[in-house]
Amino acid sequence: MCRFVIYKGTSPVLLSHLLTRPCHSIINQAFDSRLRLDKRRPMNGDGFGVGWYDSKYDEELGVQPCIFTSVTPAWNNVNLVRIAEKIKSPLVFGHVRATTAGSLSLDNCHPFVFGKLMWMHNGSIAEFDTIKRRLQSDLPDIAFDTVKGNTDSEWAFAVFLSKLPDSTAKSFTPLVLRKAMEATIAQLNVYRKQYNITEPSLLNFCVTDGESVVVTRYISSREEKPPPSYASLVLFPGQHSHSLAQWFSSGTEFSEYGDGGHYKMTKSDKRENIIMIASEPLTFERADWMEIRTNHMAIITPKMNLLQIPIIDEFYVPPSDPEALKRTKEFAQEKGLLNPRKALPPIQSDGQIDQQHPRRAPAGTHCC
Repeated sequence: MCRFVIYKGTSPVLLSHLLTRPCHSIINQAFDSRLRLDKRRPMNGDGFGVGWYDSKYDEELGVQPCIFTSVTPAWNNVNLVRIAEKIKSPLVFGHVRATTAGSLSLDNCHPFVFGKLMWMHNGSIAEFDTIKRRLQSDLPDIAFDTVKGNTDSEWAFAVFLSKLPDSTAKSFTPLVLRKAMEATIAQLNVYRKQYNITEPSLLNFCVTDGESVVVTRYISSREEKPPPSYASLVLFPGQHSHSLAQWFSSGTEFSEYGDGGHYKMTKSDKRENIIMIASEPLTFERADWMEIRTNHMAIITPKMNLLQIPIIDEFYVPPSDPEALKRTKEFAQEKGLLNPRKALPPIQSDGQIDQQHPRRAPAGTHCC
């Protein structure tokens, strides 16, 4: 499965503070196999992409986001390191890829762009080849013509564009993006029923217009329990996931302290100057991160409010419902998403293994 990170702030951030400097940055997550549960694709080495918006509008540059993609592994791309040290942006999408659908090519690297909109996906549409032709035939020309690659993720973006009142608009309200996202998931579920597909789809979508951000954490099943993340099992015990995990962190400053790429989120007052969403936390500080609920949508508004809204359909199970505790692990086991190896015991701040709680990461400890 892929990994992504999203940053939205009232002030621009240097890209290196998200992508390269943190000891558990998205690039380090891409190659550190100790932090993976997906045995099918042991590394996120099938390309990467970074998208960002300029801090100030420039008529000559336009409103479209800037995109840098490559089919090389993110950890082995010197140009990524160079530009990350020289570019700042108040809204950043970062994505590292492990292919489950689509070939290894630049056209298949996230994020995908149309006009002012930018899109990423972590997960997969079940039996996509079965529904692909029908999905394509239902698209209007403007959405169909946007697709350059052959991933299920980009075709899902085309479905999303078809659900917008006007995909060429210069701005979108959070409500418009939310409704289009709900309609996209509903449309994919229509195809699922029409073709009698029983395997769940993992639809962790992200979209932004440079001002609002909408992120989903969604599985098309009421019974199955896809894999908990490494963070759920080891870093933050007791917060086990019912889906591929999505995490958010908010505060007034995301900064480095000490040596070795240790970062933390500081919250000095009630303001939310920074909101980050990631497949896996960028720090191991327990208080920094909260989990997005299963089958919910996280919305970041232009005024830096973070909302969690349930995606209420046939697969929604309220957290308080006893049925939420009855999900099985058969799907995760069948797909090779459960790692039988024991996780490495965490390192304490003094460099010693925590023998008393080998599955617990003490507060304040880090990955390296």
